[in-house]
Amino acid sequence: MPGVAVGRIPGLRLDRAGIALLSGPAMIAVGALGMEDAYRAINFDTITLLLGMMIVVAHLKVSGAFRALGGFAIEHAHAPFMLLVILTLLTGVLSAFLVNDAICLVMAPIVVHVTRVINRNPIPHLIATATASNCGSVATITGNPQKMVIGALSGISYPAFAAALAPVALFGLVAVIVIVRIVYRAEFERKAELSPEVYRGRMLPGQVLKAVVVCIGLAISFFAGVPVAKAALIGGAILLVTRAIKPHRIYREIDGPLLFMFAGLFIVVAGAERTLLTPDMIASARNLGLDDVWQLSGFTAVLSNIMSNVPAVLALRPFIPCLENPERAWLVVAMSSTLAGNFTLLGSVANLIVAEQAKAAGKQLSFSAFFKVGLPLTLVTPCRRNGLAGVQALGGRFSIHNQASASSVPCCYLT
Repeated sequence: MPGVAVGRIPGLRLDRAGIALLSGPAMIAVGALGMEDAYRAINFDTITLLLGMMIVVAHLKVSGAFRALGGFAIEHAHAPFMLLVILTLLTGVLSAFLVNDAICLVMAPIVVHVTRVINRNPIPHLIATATASNCGSVATITGNPQKMVIGALSGISYPAFAAALAPVALFGLVAVIVIVRIVYRAEFERKAELSPEVYRGRMLPGQVLKAVVVCIGLAISFFAGVPVAKAALIGGAILLVTRAIKPHRIYREIDGPLLFMFAGLFIVVAGAERTLLTPDMIASARNLGLDDVWQLSGFTAVLSNIMSNVPAVLALRPFIPCLENPERAWLVVAMSSTLAGNFTLLGSVANLIVAEQAKAAGKQLSFSAFFKVGLPLTLVTPCRRNGLAGVQALGGRFSIHNQASASSVPCCYLT
């Protein structure tokens, strides 16, 4: 886990995926797990969902749909503050339903290009893009990888997940706009009439239409109760049937190392549970006060910044079923592990993607510049009156079971 969090092992050319893949077989080699146990440890619903959504996002990107949507929206921004609002809302809404890291890969170059054309400071808009991506992805199971893990482990239905956390995401997007406007007030007080133009590149109208239809179908399927992994895989497969786009262009956009990392992490966590955790240790979660949503939220946020959000979610997995309300606890972990990414520039992959895209375009997004927005945003977003309080009351207001509820998982199952 430490190696995955840091992203490297000194002296070795290993990335996070390589470390996770190395650690998984190591668990088998030392006898912590057998091969059959290792196979069972991998949650293939998560892997399948992530793969399906990657294909959908890749098709939207390659077909030119993202550039067309971004261009249409931004070209209607005729004032600096309106540009900030449009960028924030567009990034947040797209990140709510599609993988937020991919949205940042698309949006960051558009932001750099537009701000260069209109001679504005790109930094506040880049920070808004990264933080809006994190906030928007809170809303649904398909917003980011750790939420996909939580969706598969918890059994919480897609509609119940969105009903609980979409208001938190919306509040977060508003907070992004307000805080960026305050921190960079000099930029937005400099009045100007903007006429931004976005280079849209080549667009394949037929493929864009097909992708939009598939996305609408996915949204309907998710809210209708179709298993999200099944719907995403079928949607991705439909988009692969095309005469206009060469398959290798789609495959090139799929993040294979991330899929490998997930598989390795599932095995590592399963091995650690079996060899290191006793029933008494798991039951001690209540003694840590994790039944309290505020303490669980703070603990998750700290853990996510120490070891990254996906490993943090998997590390908490054995303890959640022992809590008084596992479903509520999973929602708190989903919210906090995502919003914690806004704390520093290193807090989420989305932030780093925006920083790297800016650097490639000759712009430097510094740690301190991001922190001026990230600190107040991280403090404000969980404190919304109806945020944690709404999640706290969720158990009595919604039916959040899908096929297998987290509460059906026996507490202290290591015997």
